Amino acid sequence: MKKKVVITGAANGIGRAAAMACLAEDFYVIAADKDVAGLESLLAEAGSDRLEVIGADFADLSTLKTFIPQLYARHESLSGLVNNAGIYHGQSVFDYSDAQIDEMYTVNLKSLIYLSRDFARREMSSGGTCSIVNVTSVAGEVGSLDALYGATKAGVIGLTKANAWNFAPSIRVNAVSPALVRNTSIFNRIPEHRRREYERQEILKEPIQPSGVADVIVFLLGEKSRHLTGQVIAVDNGAYPR
Repeated sequence: MKKKVVITGAANGIGRAAAMACLAEDFYVIAADKDVAGLESLLAEAGSDRLEVIGADFADLSTLKTFIPQLYARHESLSGLVNNAGIYHGQSVFDYSDAQIDEMYTVNLKSLIYLSRDFARREMSSGGTCSIVNVTSVAGEVGSLDALYGATKAGVIGLTKANAWNFAPSIRVNAVSPALVRNTSIFNRIPEHRRREYERQEILKEPIQPSGVADVIVFLLGEKSRHLTGQVIAVDNGAYPR
């Protein structure tokens, strides 16, 4: 039976690259995003009967509460969850409205709580082994000019480590922590002086593309990472040695 993986924020950037990489590794991919046009483009590009696309807004609390249970109404089991959906505004904390603060925390952190919990509740009783991969950011480790973004991504790191304990041994939980990733919606919102700072600190000079992060995600989903859980894997060209 094909391994089935759910990827949120799959219409563009890292999520889209992860979907394509998983398909290349013979996964059945359930790709979710609020960008329905982007999902349709992904479906056309992939041309695969192993790809299912779902329009879903992870800023909506009712979606968070029903998304995973509705999947299990159609799928007996799932083997992986990639929590990739996220928001970045690249603005000062002084410029955030109450609505933007709520949306940021819901998409970037609360969605991971609900989706991971519901996935684990089902799969921990199945007797199999599964993997959750959370997409955080170097901003969660070293800070960000966008304080709300940095705070939520720091929360993802804490949640990753806690859930690795909570869901063991049935489910491994790890995170990828990218730095400056080109060809993403976030890239163009990063202030120019911050982009130059990231580039200056990179000690490997091949620019990081979404496909490079996707390769690490696929590794963490698969058996070759079977001894890893609670880990945060930096994908940053060595810019921030830990």
